[in-house]
Amino acid sequence: MAWTIGVDVGGTFTDFYALDEASGAVRVEKRPSTPDDPGRAILDGLAALAARHAIPPAEVRRFSHGTTVATNALIQRRGGRVALVTTKGFRDLLEIGRQTRPHMYDLYRDHPPPLVPRRFRLELDERIDAAGKVLRAPDDAAIADIVAQVRETGARACAICFLFAFLNPAHERRLADALRAADPGLLLSLSSEVQPEFREYERFSTTVLNAYLQAVMHDYVEKLEAGLAEAVPNATLGINQSSGGLMSLATARDFPVRTALSGPAAGVVGALHVAKSARRPNVITLDMGGTSADVALVRDGHADIAFDRSVAGFPIRLAMVDINTVGAGGGSIAWFDRDGLMKVGPLSAGADPGPACYGRGGAEPTVSDANLILGRLSPRGLLDGQMALDAQLARTAFAPAAERLGFSVERTAHGMLGIVVANMVRAIRTISVERGHDPRRFALMPFGGAGPLHARDVAAALGISEILVPPAPGIVCAQGLVVSDLKEDFVVSQRTPVADPQVPDIQDMVAALRDQAAAWFDAEDIPDDDRIYELSLDMRYVGQNFELAVPFVQAPRLAPGDVPDAGAMRRMFFAAHDRAYGYHNPDDPVEVVNVRLTARGRLYREPAAPADDSAPPAPEPFETRPVYFSDFETPLETPVYDRARLSAGQLVSGPAIVEQLDATTPVWPGDRATVDAAGNIVIEVRP
Repeated sequence: MAWTIGVDVGGTFTDFYALDEASGAVRVEKRPSTPDDPGRAILDGLAALAARHAIPPAEVRRFSHGTTVATNALIQRRGGRVALVTTKGFRDLLEIGRQTRPHMYDLYRDHPPPLVPRRFRLELDERIDAAGKVLRAPDDAAIADIVAQVRETGARACAICFLFAFLNPAHERRLADALRAADPGLLLSLSSEVQPEFREYERFSTTVLNAYLQAVMHDYVEKLEAGLAEAVPNATLGINQSSGGLMSLATARDFPVRTALSGPAAGVVGALHVAKSARRPNVITLDMGGTSADVALVRDGHADIAFDRSVAGFPIRLAMVDINTVGAGGGSIAWFDRDGLMKVGPLSAGADPGPACYGRGGAEPTVSDANLILGRLSPRGLLDGQMALDAQLARTAFAPAAERLGFSVERTAHGMLGIVVANMVRAIRTISVERGHDPRRFALMPFGGAGPLHARDVAAALGISEILVPPAPGIVCAQGLVVSDLKEDFVVSQRTPVADPQVPDIQDMVAALRDQAAAWFDAEDIPDDDRIYELSLDMRYVGQNFELAVPFVQAPRLAPGDVPDAGAMRRMFFAAHDRAYGYHNPDDPVEVVNVRLTARGRLYREPAAPADDSAPPAPEPFETRPVYFSDFETPLETPVYDRARLSAGQLVSGPAIVEQLDATTPVWPGDRATVDAAGNIVIEVRP
């Protein structure tokens, strides 16, 4: 036996997904998160998982982790002290930024203050031009002076960001060598390594964020690695990236900014795997946890990758799964604004104290309290009854809001859920309708602990007729970590016209990237049969402000000759431009801005599923309870099913509740839920 374990740390729960690679057996575990020390929940959960399911720790081959450490450090401003060294004259670039306002209609809101105070932003007299040529090299005395100034700041990390270093990193590397010689313990972030692309502000911001997070991630990884060495001594360790692939712990230490959307990206990878098993190439994902809801659009079996994102108000230019996040989770708190209207979120009760019904001191009304009041959550509690819920505490929390509105507690809870649903619908419209996609042509895939509870209302609001609930919806992010590839991105940033005379230049860049990727594959010991090269070009019309990523090659081998001629490149760009903007101009000149190569090392292989042609018996509920659906005045006596007892081919007609360890799935009156061959519940939404 050889086990692979994925662990996703969320704001409320830490989820575990264990796969026996030989038999395909799956074991899951869910524990409350420990925000003060995320690693504690991981190690405690691993021990519980091994004990409950008889998993020998020595037989765990791979451990993959999705983390929120970097995200939380940015949101809470808990990073380390950072010094910044930049080209003379560019000390204030971080504050100048772009002319765009952080909020279009708020004239008073400003960008967050830079993470590096001005007194810690230092200048070196050096200069490289836009062609990568050295105009002014720094002398030894200037470098020695900068080294002394950096040490005087007391910073634990230093970001080095020189103008045009993405074309010629010589000066950044020279200063880095001097800093390492003077202070071997200093953590360094070079812009030519963190984000070697043009656009100085975004490159500088991303590099500074990386330096800001290095100390936090370094300490976290060091402590976690020591704990895992005892817990799973033979396991290879990996951390998920925001782009949806795994990297080593050493890489995570050096480039923590890559983990800014680690957990949500793992959810999309898991959703892609589930969608493939259900033969649904077009889905909209709804990952609703305890604090937030993340939505993404999957088209033709692929999720889009975005390169310009903002986390906690700071711009990051790195490859990330295109996810839209809204403050709507099980712990989201209801409150009244100055206009007297009820709002929900983004403030959350989190894991501690949690919703009022947890009985840990929470006193404000939350989404979980509302679901318990309406009978959608079991009064026995969560996690198969391991985590008790107190319905009376939930009603007490809702009483002041109900009195203020003049409604019953049930109607108030129902209205609160309507607000949460509206927030999620708005987020889905952003990634679908506003980009020219009709959500009615997609299936809705809810996951996360709270996703299935609200999926039907979301689907009805969008006109979606099919809901696809994964076998373990509350553990999909952890499942995504198990099925993820090892991944590394390589890029060359150089403006090149798309014309036949320049095709050899592009081929040379591809060859250089291929050699880098091959060296990485060798270093990671990836067999030839498990290597995948994904080539894409960032292209735009000459004079356009922003570029489109156009995929060209996805294959186990890559040769410079795989780059098509200029005519084919133009046609592929025109098709991408049509998809994004609805038009293209075949006469305007086109240029390549970046050449990107993603190297994927396949780690997961699908176990063979056992065949079962027997006709399933009719499912039997294990209890009934009153549940409020659309009518908040009259509950319906509703059968409750144990999902573990449901088998492929069985049909459940609404009204019904399907319960399992990690989630609860209501089936609305008139709807039909069928279990498919892969164990997914497919709900047919009836008007």
